[in-house]
Amino acid sequence: MDRILITGGAGFIGYFLIKKLLEANADNITVIDNLSRGRMDAEFQQLIKNKNVQFINGDLTDTRLFMDLDKDYNYIYHLAGVIGVKHVMQNPDKVLYVNAVSTLNLFEYATRVRNLKKLFFSSTSEVYSGTLKHFSIAVPTDENVPLTIADIKENRTSYALSKMYGESIGFIYGRKYGIPVTIGRYHNVYGPRMGFAHVIPEMFVKIGKNDIIDVASPTHTRAFCFVDDAIVLTIRATESPNTINEIVNIGNSREEVSIKDLVLKIAEVLNKVITINELPDTPGSPQRRCPDTTKIEKLTGYSPAFSLEEGIRRTYDWYKDKLDVRYE
Repeated sequence: MDRILITGGAGFIGYFLIKKLLEANADNITVIDNLSRGRMDAEFQQLIKNKNVQFINGDLTDTRLFMDLDKDYNYIYHLAGVIGVKHVMQNPDKVLYVNAVSTLNLFEYATRVRNLKKLFFSSTSEVYSGTLKHFSIAVPTDENVPLTIADIKENRTSYALSKMYGESIGFIYGRKYGIPVTIGRYHNVYGPRMGFAHVIPEMFVKIGKNDIIDVASPTHTRAFCFVDDAIVLTIRATESPNTINEIVNIGNSREEVSIKDLVLKIAEVLNKVITINELPDTPGSPQRRCPDTTKIEKLTGYSPAFSLEEGIRRTYDWYKDKLDVRYE
């Protein structure tokens, strides 16, 4: 069986990736996380008790971590990084340092890994934000759009810039050292255990306590992708030989919805009648964001299976008895 290394495995995407791989009978998974954002909750503890999972509490910015790490992994999923609007705005230095140095260290390590079939780098739809701000681009947006920085002086730019840098590392190291790389740009993935700093769980809390709901950027649209679909796309993109040295959007292009309609759909799932108080647009928020997923669906043979309503229901089933336990 293949040996698999996952960085940032205690986070939202990482947890469900491990879970899905174990369901597919993966029998040798190593997980690295320093728990700065990932959570050592009961669910994650149960997951890493599996005899086929080894957990390492380690910091990828420390080169000493890689000295004793095995060098015969077949697949590496690099999900670790500093994310979240609060962290980006308050600590852009850490965003730049951690995301850049951890990725450089990992790819330096990958040059010594034997029998590596693929290294998956986790990127983001934020890389399109500068181009969307300054130029007219098609929405749904495909992977060929030239990338532009919004404003190099702004804190918010640090996250997108760090991911662009990571993508560049992937291709430069890939070409020079023969590392097979796939870049996955995630678009508005949601689901259980994602924290509360996201619009869907945030609305679970607000709608549960209020009848009048403040909604910023009500006419802005996003295309949401349930985590189960995102994980299948991630695994298929990583394991497919068709995606070597390719960038793929990971999302659901058929579920674009306005923020106002999203809130109303969440209220319907919660069986609540609400009134929406429309607030001004959030500064820096793009009017539309929706991926063109033609490429990844063609390369992997998989199309998202979960409707937005079903995804919200499954997410709420997990959150409904945890709404008073807030964490990011």
